[in-house]
Amino acid sequence: MSEHRHGNGPEHDHPHDNHFTDMEARVKALESLLTEKGLIDPAAIDAIVETYENKVGPRNGARVVARAWADASFAEWLRRDATAAIASLGFTGRQGEHMRAVFNTPETHNLVVCTLCSCYPWAVLGLPPVWYKAPSYRSRAVIDPRGVLAEFGLDLAADKKVRVWDSTAELRYLVVPERPDGTEGISEEALADLVTRDSMIGTGLALSPGAVR
Repeated sequence: MSEHRHGNGPEHDHPHDNHFTDMEARVKALESLLTEKGLIDPAAIDAIVETYENKVGPRNGARVVARAWADASFAEWLRRDATAAIASLGFTGRQGEHMRAVFNTPETHNLVVCTLCSCYPWAVLGLPPVWYKAPSYRSRAVIDPRGVLAEFGLDLAADKKVRVWDSTAELRYLVVPERPDGTEGISEEALADLVTRDSMIGTGLALSPGAVR
């Protein structure tokens, strides 16, 4: 069973284009030119992008999730007013002004998509991954969410409901994954190490303690 929810408020209020914007095209052209001249190393640029996609940005969201796991009152605040709760930890900014937290449970798994473009909560998740912006993910996450999750290596029980949340320019989502077993008594910092970017989008689960180096 799956559900598809649109964010509250009017539809996206900005243009949608699956091609590069003028600025993106210029950046790509400049990168190619500098690479040809031997002035930059594409591998170094990829490493920097990887850092911001998977290490720096998502650490903010991981701290939010870890606090919710460790503090029931914060979890309730996050459920009631995610924007304020997240801001209380110092994470605010453009594309993160209006947030909603959706909590995974044994009965329900949440998945986030933006079907019309690539609205994404930069303040807590950093840069959006390439696949999040791809037309195939944006359409198939709604049509066949279980199939998409399986491609990410996430096979859910047949009786678990999948709820798909459609981000908009007015409202963005943060998935709070289920807390892994065997994490009782560990520090909030250690809990944050278990939270991945994909688990906060819904295409993955939180890591088990033994999976963290």
